Amino acid sequence: MSGRVASEDELGQKWDRCLADAIVKTGAGFGVGLLCSLVLFRGRSSWPAALGTGFGLGFAVSNCRHDFQRTPSVFLRPVKPNQQDESSDRS
Repeated sequence: MSGRVASEDELGQKWDRCLADAIVKTGAGFGVGLLCSLVLFRGRSSWPAALGTGFGLGFAVSNCRHDFQRTPSVFLRPVKPNQQDESSDRS
């Protein structure tokens, strides 16, 4: 069996990665915001936690968009014209 992955499996893997990334980044943003709220404002305001959550979710959405727009042609090498064909046309 070859190492190729079916297109629907590849799409499912991308969605799984995006969901996991969104959960991790949103949770980390919430945690950093909550920590800043407790340290800087002594727990009196909740906007740093909301801001951190929004930043984390925004980073996750940006990564997902980049992951879905990536094309496999990035990994191909450009084809150079054959030097021999050009020299044979001149003679």
